[in-house]
Amino acid sequence: MYDKLVAYASKQLDIDASQITPDSTFESLGIDSLDVVEMVMDLESELGIELDLEDQDITTFQELADFIDSKLG
Repeated sequence: MYDKLVAYASKQLDIDASQITPDSTFESLGIDSLDVVEMVMDLESELGIELDLEDQDITTFQELADFIDSKLG
């Protein structure tokens, strides 16, 4: 899932994939909350699951990947 998120950010948000590490925060890469919401909505549609991030404290790519993996499991 992590690789999928990096590929998404690289393509949709025009971020060089080499700048993204598991511990990269969205903020450090200039990804605002609207970008995160759009990314999550696209992933929900693609994966056919609902990802409710409202009560989650997710700030890095790895945290988001782990959260999605837990929902897919």
